[in-house]
Amino acid sequence: MSKEKQEIGDDFSYIIRMADSDIDGLKPIAIGLASVKGIGVRTSQQLCRLAEVDGTKLGGHLDESEQDRLRTTIDGYATNVPWWLVNRQRDLESNEDAHLVAMDVRMTRDDDISRLAGMKTYRGLRHRSGHKVRGQRLRSNGRSGTALGVQRKK
Repeated sequence: MSKEKQEIGDDFSYIIRMADSDIDGLKPIAIGLASVKGIGVRTSQQLCRLAEVDGTKLGGHLDESEQDRLRTTIDGYATNVPWWLVNRQRDLESNEDAHLVAMDVRMTRDDDISRLAGMKTYRGLRHRSGHKVRGQRLRSNGRSGTALGVQRKK
């Protein structure tokens, strides 16, 4: 029981700043890293392994050297893992594998959508008009607005 419930001391950090995001210090670091956009549970476990940090340790108990190792591991993640483990393979502009985190994910997605819309592709036009993009059914699912269903006569 003593290992599960660690003592919170004076040097405990309730919030850790990593990858342009705030991470909850009360969670294990492997779970806390998964709260960053672009990093999932598998990726966070792999990051902890590469940085040689115990993933079950609370994020607030990490010292400065462990935090710095995690930061450098996040920055160089794409070069240390196979190509199929990154979230952006063969980028259109640089033709390299990259792993995007935090705001880079959102900015790159918006750039991709605007590029598709600029070329007037089907996917780009569906994104712009707010319709389903990947061939889902429109007639009965995903409805919004006031004209839904059958109205009763008054």
